[in-house]
Amino acid sequence: MNHPPEPTPDTVIRSGPLTWIQQWHWFEHTIPAPRRVNPTPLADHCHIPPPATVADVLAALASLTARHEALRTTVDPLHPIQHVHRPDWAPLPVDYVDVPNADAETLEAATAALAARPIDPERNPPWLARVLLEGGKPRAVLMAAHHVLIDGWGLAVLISQLHDQLSGDEAPLEASVHPLDMVAARPSERTRAAEREWLTRLASNPTGVLGPFGGAADGAGRHRLQHRSVSAYDDLDRVARRYRVSPEAVVLAALAHDVAARTGEHRFLASVVVSNRARAALRHSIGVRALTVPVQIDLRPGAAFGEVLASVVAASAAAYRHGQWRPAELVAAQARMDRRRGVLTVPTIEFNCYAWPRDYLVPARPTAPDGTDTWIRSAPDEPCDTLYVDLGRDAGVVTLDVTVGDHLLDAEQAVALPVRLCALLRALAGGAECPVPARALAPAASGWWRAPQGWVCLAGLEEVLRGHPGVLDVTVVPSESAVGEEPHLVVRARTVPDVTPDDLHRHVLDHLGEVPALVAPGRYVLSPAGLASGRPSDPPRTITGGTTTFRFPARPPATGAERALAAAVAAVRPGGLAAGSLDGPDAVDMNRCLADHGVTLVAVPRLLALLHQFGFTGIASDELAGTASLGHLAAALEPLPPRAPRGGETSP
Repeated sequence: MNHPPEPTPDTVIRSGPLTWIQQWHWFEHTIPAPRRVNPTPLADHCHIPPPATVADVLAALASLTARHEALRTTVDPLHPIQHVHRPDWAPLPVDYVDVPNADAETLEAATAALAARPIDPERNPPWLARVLLEGGKPRAVLMAAHHVLIDGWGLAVLISQLHDQLSGDEAPLEASVHPLDMVAARPSERTRAAEREWLTRLASNPTGVLGPFGGAADGAGRHRLQHRSVSAYDDLDRVARRYRVSPEAVVLAALAHDVAARTGEHRFLASVVVSNRARAALRHSIGVRALTVPVQIDLRPGAAFGEVLASVVAASAAAYRHGQWRPAELVAAQARMDRRRGVLTVPTIEFNCYAWPRDYLVPARPTAPDGTDTWIRSAPDEPCDTLYVDLGRDAGVVTLDVTVGDHLLDAEQAVALPVRLCALLRALAGGAECPVPARALAPAASGWWRAPQGWVCLAGLEEVLRGHPGVLDVTVVPSESAVGEEPHLVVRARTVPDVTPDDLHRHVLDHLGEVPALVAPGRYVLSPAGLASGRPSDPPRTITGGTTTFRFPARPPATGAERALAAAVAAVRPGGLAAGSLDGPDAVDMNRCLADHGVTLVAVPRLLALLHQFGFTGIASDELAGTASLGHLAAALEPLPPRAPRGGETSP
């Protein structure tokens, strides 16, 4: 592999801010790889058609580098800024691997291996390429790209153009639109109005609606399956033409219809990948245009599918528009709002559309004669809190890739999901209206309860509470609410005398983002073990914690780690103190989360750098964007290990 030099100012031809889409991926770049929502880097592959040679591959990659500025763009490590370099700035990041057989299985494994290689978008080109050689002849090109500068659609465009050039079918060379070209046109006058409107849309959204209708309660792992159907391809086209919408919108509406029918929920959240490539000039741009936006879906019981589809299309369009107005601030404001409400908003559906042809790829598995091929495999991984569905429409086949945790859908239920969706498409293509059921068609699993904010796993909440020091025993049960009273949970706990309701409430809040299907109750009934005598055998006494979220008094930092975190927060928040000093952080309330202090996502890398400067590490960036209190986060900070001198020996 050629090792590019670090960028120098004389190689930069233009610079500017990251776009509103890139800022999210720039922040996500700071999250440890195993915990990212979106894969970084992205990776894909294509065949090398004969008689193309290795020299032809290098010439094609050089041509694409000259055409696409995104292939020679770097980003600033501490600020949302990008720099475009000259085409000859660095050697092509290409290497070569000999394989005994370039079959589909080898290509899949080699592509995954390339995707696992780190890409440094701050100093090096944001992509890698690998040529697979079989018997000395080039058989395939693998490419990986960093999500900050190239999105999934863009990588597919890049692979397609590479394949066209190697086949001799390339289009005339033309400049590609770069994200910097769009920055000047970014509107800003409706920023605040859009923020208020979007937060209003999220204000009463429930959480985790699939949970209580799932399979095994232990959440042992993930199930992954792929369902391929030829007949569904024609059915999907017929439904899309009937309602004059895109096939991707039809599938999302079908998923929403299935969730409503299965759970009886008619309002929930979907996380949808959309791409701003409506203009012809952007269709062949490889820069980042796609963004995951939260789409709030509202369905009317009894509504025909046409109404469902219109509602989903309108919500998706609104979500994309609002996503353009400072998404970092929206995420921070949502986290602040969620902490006040005592909930963590979890999307019910993660929906991704691969709306590009991929005929040049090696099929992952042969399609059965009847046009449908389904298989499922379980991976030893963390369970999914969300149902992931990816749609592909390649060469007359609809492909649905499903990933789901066992606590949402077990293996049998996961296999049944795409079968139900294809059956729904067949009925709609035949002219059926398919109204939304008013009630759930499947019973809730035992051990789950419907809270005002969403579904709660009672056993999970009990386990979290037992993890608090001083809790001897705990039981969580739904209240017997009077007429007109809001339902709530009652927690009966035996504790040591110094454990208070405030302590337990704060403990639950700090675990909202860590435990699936956990919602903080609005009211507690606690029975400390012998408040006066301290004897567990004494009769329990009842303390009621109130019907609203507890308001904690402001707490200044106390330990060295807390003072370092408070100083970093004070430096990066709007109107904060000068960076590099631990003086004056006492105004930072350690009982509140980062978003409560007005710190946005784009400031997180700088905050982490300041913590490193103060001598601390141990906090992941996604934890900073969550609802955990600063005091909880500071407890996880660790001093940086001492640096060894040049001789290699650690100083005493």
